[in-house]
Amino acid sequence: MKTKLLYFFVTSFLILSSCSNNDDSSTTLPEPTTTEAGEVTPLDLTKYESGNNVMMQTFYWDVEPRGDWWDILSEKVAGWADAGVDRLWLPVATKGQSGGYSMGYDPSDYFDFGEYEQHGTTETRFGSRTELENLIKKAHENNLEVIADIVINHNSGGGEEYNPYRDKNTYTLFDETHGNASGLFNRNYENFYPNSTSNYDEGSLFYAEQNLDHNQDYVQNWLWKQDNSVAKYYKNTMGFDGWRFDYVLGYEPWIVKAWLDEVGGFSVAELWDGNPVVLKKYIEETGSNVFDFSTFYKLEEALDRYEDLTYLDKEMLWQTYPEKAVTFTANHDTEKDSNEDNFIMAENKLIAYAYILTHPGYPTIFYSDYENEAFQEEIKQLITIHNSLAIGETEILYVDADEYIMKRKGTSENPGLIIYINTSDTTKRRTVKSNWTSSTLIDYSLNSTYAPYTKEDGEVNLEAPGKGYAVWSTTTPQE
Repeated sequence: MKTKLLYFFVTSFLILSSCSNNDDSSTTLPEPTTTEAGEVTPLDLTKYESGNNVMMQTFYWDVEPRGDWWDILSEKVAGWADAGVDRLWLPVATKGQSGGYSMGYDPSDYFDFGEYEQHGTTETRFGSRTELENLIKKAHENNLEVIADIVINHNSGGGEEYNPYRDKNTYTLFDETHGNASGLFNRNYENFYPNSTSNYDEGSLFYAEQNLDHNQDYVQNWLWKQDNSVAKYYKNTMGFDGWRFDYVLGYEPWIVKAWLDEVGGFSVAELWDGNPVVLKKYIEETGSNVFDFSTFYKLEEALDRYEDLTYLDKEMLWQTYPEKAVTFTANHDTEKDSNEDNFIMAENKLIAYAYILTHPGYPTIFYSDYENEAFQEEIKQLITIHNSLAIGETEILYVDADEYIMKRKGTSENPGLIIYINTSDTTKRRTVKSNWTSSTLIDYSLNSTYAPYTKEDGEVNLEAPGKGYAVWSTTTPQE
């Protein structure tokens, strides 16, 4: 923490556990007894490292203004790096059927980064190829990796042709005059399901007539094997460092594994499933990270749907694969989804961020949340806490319907932290067992000015504000 805050040293206080969550209205909080006998200084968090930073999702659905997005992001790169971000997840960077209106999920030309006139535009919705290259260069200058959003299930925007395998016309002709102006990876009906060698399309839920057949050598060569494949062009020519695989329910896990075996790089798969067993199986089959939808849905259930924090004591992916679980509280899809069970309400969003930024996993920050002036400083502080103190084994110290207290045990060189979430209407305190002895604690989230002192056995009375949270750790006594 760059700004030092002075807290009075707590010499004694009354230990009083919070009232039952069914009796919040009668909660009476003890006042700690303080003196000026000594002062404590917050830890300098710049001297601690958790070994883990955070990723920024750099877009929301239908970003505006069209044509300027790469330049807008370029202006934010240095600030994100200073805040503790180490990777940028960019939107799909190549031309889609919707041209200047496309968010990229209707891919047409995998090699048109905004330089060919087709689908009514030269630039993509996000800008020109030159502007994208400048953004990637600036990210690398700030030691940030750049992650490409890859859509390899379905294609869109090809020309019409007769398809003998469907006995009708389909839009499956991709060449220089039909949605593939680059002339690279031309396709026709033989490269989509069904064809002369494949009769099925496993798992697809949309674009049924235009789903690529990954079993074909031709498709594999163009997507990841040959020197001018999509994967190698993105990596070696454009400078992308890794991959976000879109809609992996639409194709088999071996495809992601083969891609990674060939070109490597960080990867995260969008496997939209809240079952941690399903997510674990996919990790083991592919070697890829996955978005931790199991944690996302437990947060939504705990904070919104059921308003019951005991849902945070259920099985989640980060518990068994912390190094592969990419946690998040929002993304471009959840925020545009009209299904209320698929997003976390704004009033609970910061609590959700406090959870993922203190627990194991690799957190993703959603652009619209970070750029929200009401959220930004609090999220930045949580990123600082995450990158410094969020380390060590986890232990749930207490949980009920409206209180959740979890300890990160730290290491011999790092004190770790305790997060206290309180969704009741009033401030609460609860006595728990910490790893810190005879030490003054402070809330590094800056949500509480209470400064409790731990007993010789580590017992301490912690506090969390109503509808909020506090993140506790030790301090440096003044000599």
